[in-house]
Amino acid sequence: MIKTLTARFALMVACAFSLAGPAAAQFWQCAPYAREISGIQIRGNANTWWGQAEGHYERGHMPRVGAVLAFEATHHMRVGHVATVSKVVSEREVLLTHANWSRPGRIERDVRAIDVSAAGDWSQVKVWYAPQGGLGLTAYPARGFIYAGGAPKVELASNDLALATGGNSPVSDLR
Repeated sequence: MIKTLTARFALMVACAFSLAGPAAAQFWQCAPYAREISGIQIRGNANTWWGQAEGHYERGHMPRVGAVLAFEATHHMRVGHVATVSKVVSEREVLLTHANWSRPGRIERDVRAIDVSAAGDWSQVKVWYAPQGGLGLTAYPARGFIYAGGAPKVELASNDLALATGGNSPVSDLR
């Protein structure tokens, strides 16, 4: 009897873990994650967001909480990158919340980004990079900020579905 109960309990625990696995193993790309937390309803690769926003969303070169910073495509970021501003520290420093930057498929919250452009227009940006433990060495070209229409949804990033642990999906924007 005890062996039967133990076996049933073990089976129930195994089933519970197998059901929780897919949600915890979600692999986030930057664009769907930025759309989710910013409320900006643009689809497609990150390098298309700036152009798609024209006429639909306000765009500019000053950071605001909830805005999406749109990076240009580069050799290392073939499809660009988008990240949501979670805090404005100063005119030339923000904290970003984004996915698929330092670690494939993972979410990073409140990471430092600074404007290193000569004109102070956020056209060249350095971003905190986890493997280095500080600002990355590369200054990435950026188009500017796309502003959400309503209240920012950055607080949604605290949901622990954000515990995405990475998956076996290919990474298109390796650093």
